[in-house]
Amino acid sequence: MEKKNYAARAAIYAMGLVILAAGITMNIKTGLGVSTIISVPFAISSIWDVNFSLVTFATYALFVVIEMIIKGSDRTVIDWLQIPFSIVFSLLLNMFSKLLDFNFGHLWQNTLYLAAAIICTGAGMSMMIAMKFVPNPADGLAQAIGKALGKNMGFGKNILDASCVAIACVIGLLFDKRIIGIGIGTVAAMLLVGRCVAVFDHFFKDRMKSAAGLAE
Repeated sequence: MEKKNYAARAAIYAMGLVILAAGITMNIKTGLGVSTIISVPFAISSIWDVNFSLVTFATYALFVVIEMIIKGSDRTVIDWLQIPFSIVFSLLLNMFSKLLDFNFGHLWQNTLYLAAAIICTGAGMSMMIAMKFVPNPADGLAQAIGKALGKNMGFGKNILDASCVAIACVIGLLFDKRIIGIGIGTVAAMLLVGRCVAVFDHFFKDRMKSAAGLAE
């Protein structure tokens, strides 16, 4: 076991967090559909004109509470750190929403932008997961759901993704008589982000873990 390099571990984790926030924001800016996990806060913020990052924080905090209920006595201090994580992540979303405040006029441009968004989202997730630090609340809940059902995290993520999309559709139809934020970009993110994580893991996971002193 290598000696842990906490500075490198923190740096890689922080970079992953920033890249993930950028990717999710880019997904929104394409206008082709938001990523599954933030579909509910996007629908709520669009209908009631509430700050998107604030609603995202509330949603992530709810994810943490549900995860803690599912885990019961198995919850740890690290799990509770997902609350401050949610605050930082929401602030990053707010920042990138202002920095990336532009729209492309052609479908092919938005399609390329969507591809970049999916790649960034996958890369950010890979970097954060590899560091084995505070999990993204969505990933933490997905893992808890999968474990509770005797399945893996991927199965739990599928359930969480489908639930978020369904809830977002219901909210949109009930309160605005239309589906908000769900489109081809949502489907593409659902199908391809996991693949991007796998590719990024294949090429960079061992190097990242070695740099952080986490390689076995």
